[in-house]
Amino acid sequence: MTAPRYSVIRGGALLDHRAHRTVATDILIEGDTVRELGPPGLAAPEEAVAVEAAGSMLIPGLVNSHTHGHGCLSKGRGDRWSLELLLNAGPWVNGGRGTEDKYLATLLNAAEMLRRGCTAAYDLTWEFPGPSVEGLSAVARAYADIGMRALVAPMMADTSFYEAVPGLLESLPKALRDAARGLRPGAAGETLATCRRLLRDWPYPRETIGFALAPTIPLLCSEEFLVGCRELAAEHGAAIHTHMAESKIQALAGLERYGQTLTGYFEALGLINERFTAAHGVWLDDDDMRRLADRGASVAANPGSNLRLGSGLPALRAMLDHGINVGIGSDGSTSSDNQNMFEAARLASFVSRVASHDVGRWLATHETFELATAGGARAMGLAEAIGRIAPGYKADIVFLDLKDFAYLPMNDPVNQLIHSDDGSSVHRVMIGGRIVFDDGAFTTIDLEKLIGEVRAAMDRLNDVTRAQKALTQKLEGLVAQYCSCFAGRGYHVARMACGPGEPGAEG
Repeated sequence: MTAPRYSVIRGGALLDHRAHRTVATDILIEGDTVRELGPPGLAAPEEAVAVEAAGSMLIPGLVNSHTHGHGCLSKGRGDRWSLELLLNAGPWVNGGRGTEDKYLATLLNAAEMLRRGCTAAYDLTWEFPGPSVEGLSAVARAYADIGMRALVAPMMADTSFYEAVPGLLESLPKALRDAARGLRPGAAGETLATCRRLLRDWPYPRETIGFALAPTIPLLCSEEFLVGCRELAAEHGAAIHTHMAESKIQALAGLERYGQTLTGYFEALGLINERFTAAHGVWLDDDDMRRLADRGASVAANPGSNLRLGSGLPALRAMLDHGINVGIGSDGSTSSDNQNMFEAARLASFVSRVASHDVGRWLATHETFELATAGGARAMGLAEAIGRIAPGYKADIVFLDLKDFAYLPMNDPVNQLIHSDDGSSVHRVMIGGRIVFDDGAFTTIDLEKLIGEVRAAMDRLNDVTRAQKALTQKLEGLVAQYCSCFAGRGYHVARMACGPGEPGAEG
């Protein structure tokens, strides 16, 4: 099903987030693009399909600047897991996947995002021992089938997690050390060759489903491999996305290994530019932020997973003060347990408020909304196409039911969208002029069929990953103890819930 040649949305209340108000507006759409905004009764071609929006607030589709589609099959797997314990569990919770499993995980992830008003996502997907043409094609097909925009970026590494934390591998008993060595990812050359082929032959338009590179964590990538990523990205004009200074352990290990921060190291290698996105950035210092801002890079903030994994509180106001483009992400469901961009935006607003007693440094709700829309669009390289409802932009429009409890009574539409709405108000979603979710039902996929297939897949995967689960559990206590001690070292910024006067406390 394609978008009609012309459609016109009538009777809706368009959100003006900067003015904290709604305006009665009709929207004329030609194909997949907004052509005109106007007062009720806006002239439209005779053949235009009318879309009734009475009682709805209209907002641009939310943009998830950092998710992991593969993680949707692993939600709720762990409780008191730090980032490092999550990485330790990766071979278990993501193991045993075939091509169809990768498709199902991505489709489920996309459906959950779409149901909560997200129309575009930057998806860092994972395969072991490395990316494959078949697996990444399946991921892209899932987004194409549901009708959602995506930037697909395979997470890549040529070093294991156990080698990335200084001294961790050596601290393990010999039998477990040997087992951990067996979890090393594939060779850098093979990984880069696969990505080169995909960049050359990628069949989708950039503005619908694009392809990017994700050297997953700096410490998991050799310098040779990172240089290879840089050259490949430059050759094809591709974006690069990495997990940058997500945890204190990563920040400390970066200083120990490179003699400088991770951001400084990436800058020295020439990886940071306007197509670069640093996920999380919890432990960035002021100099790191200046480096990112000076080169037009973005940060994808993920406050939900940062809280869930105990990684710390991102300094969002400081990032904005330095001029960094900031988007908001849900992260993967293994580390934040849902794909709800309303919740992610709410948490972004809230974490800014425990970083300073100066209320002027807290994120205002209209700023938070901007990060969840235009900020994410820019991180995806789509700043001129999505993230706004305006002439020339794609018709990615979310209809919110103003009878939802979040808006009763209506006092301030932006404050209530960010702080009251949990996404339950979403009753219709349009992407590129095509309605893909309407009145509680998807129009592009069979949800009941997907649920059945996911349940069957999990029965099989739980069986085939028993050995990986057992290894994870044997390693978990040792990894936790070692990493806890390692994280106890001093660092020149503090991003945990520190008190007034402690290093790194904002305000």
